[in-house]
This record gives sequence, C-alpha cells and structure tokens, in this order.
Amino acid sequence: MREIEELFKKYKEAILYVIFGGFTFLTNLVTYLVCTRLFNIDILISNSIAWIASVVFAYVTNKIFVFESKETRLQYIIKEFSSFVGCRIFSGVVELMIIFVMATLAGINDLVVKIVTNVVVIVLNYVCSKLIIFKKKDEPKYA
Repeated sequence: MREIEELFKKYKEAILYVIFGGFTFLTNLVTYLVCTRLFNIDILISNSIAWIASVVFAYVTNKIFVFESKETRLQYIIKEFSSFVGCRIFSGVVELMIIFVMATLAGINDLVVKIVTNVVVIVLNYVCSKLIIFKKKDEPKYA
C-alpha cells in the first residue's frame, strides 16, 4: 500500500490531469452532443460552443486541483487565464482543422473524429499547461 501512495505522490499531477482531463472531455462531448443532436446546430459551431465550455471548466480545475496554482491576485489570474486561453485557442484550431478535414471533407463519422481529436488536444494542452501556464517559479524555464 505504501508503494501505491508513493507512486501517487510521484505522479499526482499527471494522474489528476488525466482525471480532470476526462471530466473536461465529458464536458466538451456532452455540450457538443446537446448542440448537434438536440438543437441541430452545425458541427463546427457546436464544436466551438463545446470548446468554450470545456476551456472554462479546464482552467478552474487545472488551476485549483491539478497544478495547485495558489496565486489569487486579479492581475495574475488575468495573465494566467489569458495564457491558458491562448494555448487552448491553438489546440482548438488544431481540433477544428482535423474535424473539418476528416468529418466534413472525408465524411468520417463526426463523433469518431471528435473522440480521436480530443486525444491529440489533451496531450497538447498538458504540455502547454505544464511548461508555460502553470509553471512553478522554482522549476527551470522550458518555454
């Protein structure tokens, strides 16, 4: 049992990122499905709405639970959130391009494409969050 605790301590950040990444994915997917299936909104517009909802959810959970950013000064939060959104815009554009090419042009099932692209997006977002947005002050600068 001690070994499991030590492993969790060692990989806590990555484990929590995967857990909250899963919840972010669910937020994104459920929002997307509600928009496309319930309200018949275009897939690219639905994806954009789902992206906004999941970015807000991800910022809050990453800040508080995953990277444990304790800074609460408004100026810092604005800077942090701006960086977060900037990185998410990049990964969001990557996601939109993949969806457009694979679902719209190639005719692959949009739900399959949505799930596959989220794997790519989760990896991109972790790298950005770890190395840029929530970088600890005592860690060496990578970016």
